Amino acid sequence: MKGHLLQNRFVLISGCSGGGKSTLLAELAARGYPVVEEPGRRIVTDELASGGNALPWVDPAPLLRRAVDVALQDIEMAKAHSGWVFFDRGLIDAASALEALTGEPVLHKICSVHRYHRRVFVTPPWPEIYVTDSERRHGFEAATAEYQRLMETLPALGYDVIGLPKLSPSVRADFVLTTLGGCLTSTA
Repeated sequence: MKGHLLQNRFVLISGCSGGGKSTLLAELAARGYPVVEEPGRRIVTDELASGGNALPWVDPAPLLRRAVDVALQDIEMAKAHSGWVFFDRGLIDAASALEALTGEPVLHKICSVHRYHRRVFVTPPWPEIYVTDSERRHGFEAATAEYQRLMETLPALGYDVIGLPKLSPSVRADFVLTTLGGCLTSTA
């Protein structure tokens, strides 16, 4: 039963690249909630700093395998927190991308054991705020294709997909907390 209770407070923020996930999570962190940074971004940062090749534009499969491992570690470490814990992407994003790229049947096996809250919040494609940078080099079309894959994957895994409104980070954070029912408070 304890694992079920943990799952109920681990909230996944997923969706389209460049749709404002990290900005929303920064808002939630500023309000005192624990947040877990995107595994892929952390790996890309490390790979760029070390001259590694596990990069989406060089060799994406090793990157995605590492992202699955990092996401599993993140879930374990998040158990130390009480209340809501918000994840910027996570296991589902990494496993679905790995399966789509390689055909390895990892998604259902891993994601049926390691679950997040039943409501997953997704950022829709938002071209007005989409930007590339040194770590996000893919274009808006690729980001939209990723979003479409996730919009099929999440319900197939039994999650309720909640679209985030295209509004300010503060309003988005209020929306997330209200939708969750606000019964678990921040650590602030």
